[in-house]
Amino acid sequence: MELFPDLPYADWQDTRATLHRYAQIVGKIRLAASPRRNHWWSVPFHVTGRGITTRPMTDGATIFTIDFDFLDHRLDVAATTGGRYSFPLAGQSVAGFHEQLRRGLSAVGADVTIAQPRPFDLPDSDRPFAEDTEHSRYDTVAVTRYWRVLSQVNLLLEEFAGGYSGKTSPVHHFWHTFDVAVTRFGDALVDHPPSTDAVTREAYSRELVSFGFWFGDETFPEPAFYSYTSPEPAGLAEESLRPSAAGWVERGGSHLAVLRYDDARAEPDPRAAVLEFYDSAYRAGAGRAGWDIDRWASAGGVTDPVIEAERRSARQV
Repeated sequence: MELFPDLPYADWQDTRATLHRYAQIVGKIRLAASPRRNHWWSVPFHVTGRGITTRPMTDGATIFTIDFDFLDHRLDVAATTGGRYSFPLAGQSVAGFHEQLRRGLSAVGADVTIAQPRPFDLPDSDRPFAEDTEHSRYDTVAVTRYWRVLSQVNLLLEEFAGGYSGKTSPVHHFWHTFDVAVTRFGDALVDHPPSTDAVTREAYSRELVSFGFWFGDETFPEPAFYSYTSPEPAGLAEESLRPSAAGWVERGGSHLAVLRYDDARAEPDPRAAVLEFYDSAYRAGAGRAGWDIDRWASAGGVTDPVIEAERRSARQV
């Protein structure tokens, strides 16, 4: 399988818009039916061998999961009682998907109500999912390609996460912005002004450097690897990034470190280039924020000094 296959945003933007709304519907069920965790870690999806999953959740009586299968292109709702409901993803408007999922939850005995059954932070955020017959495009080839790229980046982020022994989020797929990310946290509390919304306050309650990949949207219509530091320290955008194709992009009054997907694909070793990019962005953000980079280093996911000494000795032989 090709590492980082061609992924033009324009070729699947309509399918992406449909899939994003499908994901938000399921994600809002996850939000309603899972115990809350710090920084909203309870809410995103995780990647599976066939798609993405909510992981087990409950309405208080029934334990169930919802899984997207991006090979057979079906949605599976399954409960530990043995109940199961499955329906095809292709050919469904967002309204149709919403209704089928409602039936599926009822079929497995799960009773979950979405608090705000409409898109979050999307252009049609005032339109209920149940009324969205506009978004219905679902290209199976494009969706499988998206999931395979997601799976490849997921593994890269898992590997990168092992290099930091401090507080680190899971690698997870956010249905809000439709990106996959992992975040490294520092110790310092962040004092937000009272006007800051509750979602942001929880997500950014500690200093952090985050790393991820998004598939593009209307404001940035191309896929890209990214990183940001929050709160953004002074002079961050003056730091150099690697490889040379990477750069800083101003977005929303702050700066993103960005390595465009096609630029990564053009590198002699795309995988190494992405890891190098994440490392340079981390050193830029953590260095400017005053973190003790050496203290939190965890080369190859190892923190045991005995094992690390043995590894260094073996490398010298």
